[in-house]
Amino acid sequence: MDANIDIANSSQQLILKQIEDSALVVSNRKDLYFSKGDDPLSYADTLNYFYFIMSGKIKIYQVDLQSSKEQILYLLSYGDMFDVVSLLDKQPNEYLSEVLEDTHIIQVPLRDVERMISEDVRFRQYFYHYLAQQLKSMEDLAVSLSFYDVYQRVLQLFAKFTEMIDNKSQLKVIDNLNHEDLAAMIGTVRKVLNRSLQRLKNDGIIEISRKKIHIKNFQKLLDQLDV
Repeated sequence: MDANIDIANSSQQLILKQIEDSALVVSNRKDLYFSKGDDPLSYADTLNYFYFIMSGKIKIYQVDLQSSKEQILYLLSYGDMFDVVSLLDKQPNEYLSEVLEDTHIIQVPLRDVERMISEDVRFRQYFYHYLAQQLKSMEDLAVSLSFYDVYQRVLQLFAKFTEMIDNKSQLKVIDNLNHEDLAAMIGTVRKVLNRSLQRLKNDGIIEISRKKIHIKNFQKLLDQLDV
């Protein structure tokens, strides 16, 4: 794993541990728990509150009303924050949200998060690092949708969410998503996605068992990205 990723993960764990222990936010935090299928984050709430995802998984998405096509913008899991944009520009974002697995989030008033950014150096460094990651993610999504076919987008998605643990590749966060959500992450539909998944399976790059995707040959996946 890249050294910068190790540093980022260590910082993330430190900050979240502080938040979880109420070292930064003592009196105004609120713990919220949601079940799969819930809609946890209304755009009105994000004008008043900021959220830290402590466990679980939430998708933030938009739907085209004419075609009903869905595009996932963010997939929030442990260590993520929402909504950075509303915090900075004080404007509502009319996103849709859905809990994909049981989730615990911490709700903090925006004024307290602004105080944390202003007064706590470690949190400020973490916040701006996270903001840069979010901007890069949106940039990558725009480029991917504009210039790459579905097969390449699937490869990019899997490469992004694969970690090397004990010299073994493991797909994280998206490994148990249904195919509709995977398709919505790369701007396509399930039927088209399935063709790419079958190709990856035939090429020995992935395995699919019990509705979970496993990376079988990560190096071959990376090699296909270069083609």
